[in-house]
Amino acid sequence: MAKYKVQKSPFTVPTSDGKLIEEIWGHSTGNSDISIAHMVAPPGWSEPHQTPEFDEYTYLIKGRKLFDIDGESIVLEAGESIKIEKGARVRYSNPFEEPCEYISVCLPAFSVDLVNRESEDI
Repeated sequence: MAKYKVQKSPFTVPTSDGKLIEEIWGHSTGNSDISIAHMVAPPGWSEPHQTPEFDEYTYLIKGRKLFDIDGESIVLEAGESIKIEKGARVRYSNPFEEPCEYISVCLPAFSVDLVNRESEDI
């Protein structure tokens, strides 16, 4: 039995906000321990605040991305990375004029049940 698995086609997560999410590894591949996703967020994109029950690592490939973490704003640029620990209140956005492309790794794997996303009006 092989001790490896090749992923040839990521699962494209359906979205309604123009963001591309391609899950390479995660729940779509039967793995709840880790998720790895390639994402492209269009200009003007944002999500509501969330308080995830997983650590999230982000590596920015192109553009810039704004992170609001526990009241502090951080802009990540291409070539930079960040680790956000579980339990932090975070809001991700791209208020800039160009798309941002990045890789996201979540431990354990991202799931809607663990993200604890707030409603928009909070």
